[in-house]
Amino acid sequence: MIRAALALLLSVCAAAMNPAGAASRGALVFKRCKMCHTLEAGGRNGVGPNLHGLFGRKTGSVAGFAYSTAMRKSGAVWNDDTLVRFLRSPQTFMPGTRMGFPGIKDEGNLTALLAYLKQATH
Repeated sequence: MIRAALALLLSVCAAAMNPAGAASRGALVFKRCKMCHTLEAGGRNGVGPNLHGLFGRKTGSVAGFAYSTAMRKSGAVWNDDTLVRFLRSPQTFMPGTRMGFPGIKDEGNLTALLAYLKQATH
């Protein structure tokens, strides 16, 4: 547990020192996500909701998307912490979510994806 936290801290620090590089790597990681999610303002919902405006948004709140009860009722707000926990293991973070994704175990990929999403969804 301590090793994982230290690895995440180091990768976050590295991404902060080179955000463009982290975002570029994150764009590659996002290729796994784009079959279900779009990023552009006004973009369509797919199998997953559009992610534009993700940071600071309450879970389960994109109009026109049929969320699981767990996602609608969680009351969580998407930020660095909630996204890392969710993307690492969706079912652990939010039991009952319908997101059929096993999670991202590599801390570097997770940090890079977060950097990319911050850039691409605002």
